[in-house]
Amino acid sequence: MKLLFFISLSATLSLFVLASAEAGSLENLERERAILIDTMLSGDLGIKERQARLETTGTRLIDLERMVLRDKSLAGKNTSLVQAAFQNYDLTFLAHASIEQDRSLTDHWLNSVGLSTQTLFNASMGRR
Repeated sequence: MKLLFFISLSATLSLFVLASAEAGSLENLERERAILIDTMLSGDLGIKERQARLETTGTRLIDLERMVLRDKSLAGKNTSLVQAAFQNYDLTFLAHASIEQDRSLTDHWLNSVGLSTQTLFNASMGRR
């Protein structure tokens, strides 16, 4: 009797864990975009390694952006994440927007957040 109880309890708990671990297409896109931005800003990478990572992440980002744009389940959702995603097209769909503007992913993202090459060159490191 106890064994049957523990088996049913563990089966029920595993269903809850599996159900809560599911991420939608928009969440996957946001996670991949965060990885791309982390790669762009990482000071630990060399030029060639950064370029290779940006290339592979950019390819995955294009695929995920297409999945989000074709995701019919997002049309009925009115969550803040979905609203913010479609209001900020240039930042959410980073790969598509950079291709449309004929820029690299890095240049497009920096420009979208208000940074340019000139402002980066003029910046100085220091303590506050």
